[in-house]
Amino acid sequence: MQTDHENAPAPREEVAALPAYNAGITFAAARRISGRNDIAALASNENPYGASPRVSEALGSLVPSRYSDPACSALRQALSEKLGIVPDRIVCGNGSEDLISALCRAYLRNGDIVLTISPCFGLHEIEAMAAGAQLVKVPMTKEFDYDVDALAQKLALGPKILFISSPSNPVGAALSRQELAPLVDAVPPGTLFVLDEAYFEMVDPGYPDGLKFLNERQGVAWVVLRTFSKAYGLAGLRVGYGVSSHCCIARAMRACLTPFNVNAAAQIAAAAALQDRDWMQETTAKMRRSRASLADRLRGLGIRVVPSQANFLFLDLETDAARVAGALLQKGIIVKPWMETGYTDHLRVSVGKAEDNERFAQELARTLALA
Repeated sequence: MQTDHENAPAPREEVAALPAYNAGITFAAARRISGRNDIAALASNENPYGASPRVSEALGSLVPSRYSDPACSALRQALSEKLGIVPDRIVCGNGSEDLISALCRAYLRNGDIVLTISPCFGLHEIEAMAAGAQLVKVPMTKEFDYDVDALAQKLALGPKILFISSPSNPVGAALSRQELAPLVDAVPPGTLFVLDEAYFEMVDPGYPDGLKFLNERQGVAWVVLRTFSKAYGLAGLRVGYGVSSHCCIARAMRACLTPFNVNAAAQIAAAAALQDRDWMQETTAKMRRSRASLADRLRGLGIRVVPSQANFLFLDLETDAARVAGALLQKGIIVKPWMETGYTDHLRVSVGKAEDNERFAQELARTLALA
């Protein structure tokens, strides 16, 4: 029986106006569209080398019939020991996206200002808008660096939250110490500085550890977000964590999360992955080398490649990126065209294994030659 949608209540105006999140498509959809089985998945910034073998071993202890620990006690304790932060300041989520949502629910009222950069990670925008906030975006420079001076000027407006990712998603730039210090100094009382470090483990030596940097500062309210999806290869299990400057912020976040928000498999897997530091460092080192090789290969084709400290590259194609992504999908290659206003000529491609990277480069060159 068909439901009469006219009798359904209207959603809030803020929700009705939300842009869609630009998620990558699945292997199954790519196979159906391309008619190929050899799919190169280069859209979602996953670890192409997978998770530590310790994860599969640890999952043997899973009891699916029992609820997970709602407090994520064992995982928070493991993170506490690794980071040197008391567990009460650590919150775990169903991916770091879960924690972005919790922060917006906890702190935003209708009309509050949220400051971020553009191009930006979609959920920094979507979750803020869903809470009724007024979004203010500061564009990155023409060279795709952080415009710290412009951000400092906008911070004078007293936003409730500043969302900024380092490395930036989708650009890949990372905040240097010379950029991070004045940015933190510009954060006024009453503003929560949220530093999204989902790709922290990918950066080259010389960039600051944002968590350590902030933990040594006084007078600023902050949250650092990190994830097990990328460097640790647990994207399919959805587990991330946030570290706050004070336990009261963590309590507010927890109050806005659903019970049992991190499933038992994810908690077990994350704790096991955290113990295998060698695996994480080995695979991220491979991705850094592949990132440099792919960037050189694409620049050799005459494509503008933005310098990246993450496991992806942001490409200026000077043509409609959605059309190019569609053509690549027909060849069994999944990439992400950027849909944000002002950046629709740009494509984000994840760094994969060498054979997938080369296949992408060859097919991209053919596609652009036909443009």
